[in-house]
Amino acid sequence: MSDLVDDLLAGKHSALARVITKIENRSPGYREVVSALHEHTGHAEVIGVTGSPGAGKSTLVDKVAARLREDGDTVGVIAIDPSSPYSGGAVLGDRIRMASNAGDMDVFFRSMSARGSLGGLSTATTDAVTALDAFGKDYVIVETVGAGQNEVDIVRTADTVAVLVPPGSGDDVQMLKAGILEIGDVFVVNKADLDGADRTVQQLREMLQGRSTAGHHGASGAEMAEVAGTADDGGDAGEETDAWEPPIVETVANRGEGVEDFLAALDDHGDYLDRTGGREQQARDRFAAEIRTLLREDANSLLAAELDRQGGIESAVDDVLARETDPYTVVDEVLAPLRDSLDDPSDPRE
Repeated sequence: MSDLVDDLLAGKHSALARVITKIENRSPGYREVVSALHEHTGHAEVIGVTGSPGAGKSTLVDKVAARLREDGDTVGVIAIDPSSPYSGGAVLGDRIRMASNAGDMDVFFRSMSARGSLGGLSTATTDAVTALDAFGKDYVIVETVGAGQNEVDIVRTADTVAVLVPPGSGDDVQMLKAGILEIGDVFVVNKADLDGADRTVQQLREMLQGRSTAGHHGASGAEMAEVAGTADDGGDAGEETDAWEPPIVETVANRGEGVEDFLAALDDHGDYLDRTGGREQQARDRFAAEIRTLLREDANSLLAAELDRQGGIESAVDDVLARETDPYTVVDEVLAPLRDSLDDPSDPRE
């Protein structure tokens, strides 16, 4: 494991690929690898790209990666694909979606399975971002399946969230009311050369005017500045004018039009996070969410094992059906060893 970590930190793409495979498959030792990489993270700019199916997310990500490479930046792309109901793997596999960057080793592309995780983002995705960050990628782009409201999970991974909307009858814009509207830091009307683009921009603008001024992690610019200690003594940081106002960018991704404006909007949001202390607050929120998720996963595994030790779920259900016990009692009995362990007065942690 130490050799694999050393090779990744040394910039070997083969080691990076092996680590992400180990992470995605949850192979033995993956936790130790991720833990060893953690101290080397915190340098990459993480961009989330989500939105309606057919909005052109992959095409825009391709052009953005190509433009970043022109500036000398290195890029990692994680594309979250729908999970196969049979294998759990990505339905679209390692599809070729980065045509402009084919053969460029400094653009690392990986297609990953959502594995049924809420919002299309599995815990493995967060760990893969850790690996790419530790590897030294300047930018990490996470592109999601575009499944609607559940895409809010992407805010746990990304510094800046871009929401793509194609021109249309208004249905796509109305869908944003279900939840995506609240998480976007930058909105992109792609395929802006099509009919209806102007109307879509107007609809977005009207909807954003009534949106909460809080950032996608729930803190306003003023609150972030207070946390970071950057609020000025005059109290100006408490004014709503310090809140981030999401820009609307028009692009025609397949022709590369609007890519510069999109990158400028991403840079502006990054500057805003640095100025207000939002980046640190986001990191705190992200790690808190990750710790809670891991606790739930591990606790579920431990409790499932204890339930099996006590006879299994089918036996418990049989007893409940026979009215010999009830669900609350079953749960209390399964949790009893954990409670006893935590309450043990001989516990050295006391």
